[in-house]
Formats: sequence, C-alpha cells, structure tokens
Amino acid sequence: MSDDARSPAQYVADIDAARERLAAFAAGCSAEQWRTAPLEGDPRPVGVIVDHVADAYEYMGGWVRRILAGEDVAVDGTTVDALNAEHAVAAAATTPDEAIAHLRTSGAAFSGLMAGCSAADLRAGDGRVERFAQIAIRHPDDHRAELEAALGS
Repeated sequence: MSDDARSPAQYVADIDAARERLAAFAAGCSAEQWRTAPLEGDPRPVGVIVDHVADAYEYMGGWVRRILAGEDVAVDGTTVDALNAEHAVAAAATTPDEAIAHLRTSGAAFSGLMAGCSAADLRAGDGRVERFAQIAIRHPDDHRAELEAALGS
C-alpha cells in the first residue's frame, strides 16, 4: 500500500485520466504505427499493447471483486504472463476503434468498481485492492510513454 492515502474517488479520477491519455494516444496513431511493434524485445504491435491495457482492467477487476468477496486470490508473474500471451493472439486484428472502445468500457467498469469501494475496501487482501488501483493508473501511462518514445511521438 502507498503512503499517499488516496481516497477511492481520487483513484477513480486518476484511473480515468490515465485511461483517456492512452485512448488519445491510440486515436492519434497512423495505420502504420498501429501495426508496428516498436518495442525492443516485445513482438506485440501498438494495437495489441493498447488493447492489452483494456484486457488488464478486466482481469484486475475480477481479482478485486474476488478479494472484496473474501477470497484469497493468488496472482503472480506467471499468471499475468499467461493472460498476456493469450490476449496477444486474440487481439492481433484489433482495430483502433475497437481497442479504444474496449479501453473505455473496461476502464470505466474498473473505475466503477473502485468508486464503490470504501477506504477499508482498499486495504482488503493485505492492501492488494489499493495496489490494483495503483496499477490501473500506472499501467496505461507506462505503456503510452514507452510507445510514444519508441515511435518518436
């Protein structure tokens, strides 16, 4: 858990802002940029990476709901890597409009989940609910920044 003690409403605002920054970046990509894989060591094209963030909102939301229901949810790098690999195949032909719509829909659902949380809910699962909220802010911004740098945007 962080030391900044943000409220659920502050997390929602920050999640929404990060999501919209990525959506604006995606909307500004050319068709050629959308299909290129500009990141060294990452074979995914820009479009798959953008849609990956949308997909991550969904699986993180599922984990948050389970934690809030009192389940002990095990999440590790292997789990996330498998979800990302599966997604990369499924999203190979995603268009910019589809990815942006997916990003907005899944991101809004995740924000809605956070909006319904109390400060105590954020601490559920040894603070993992709050950690997922932090990831939901950082994740789209990290991918956007690395893509912008790689594309020279």
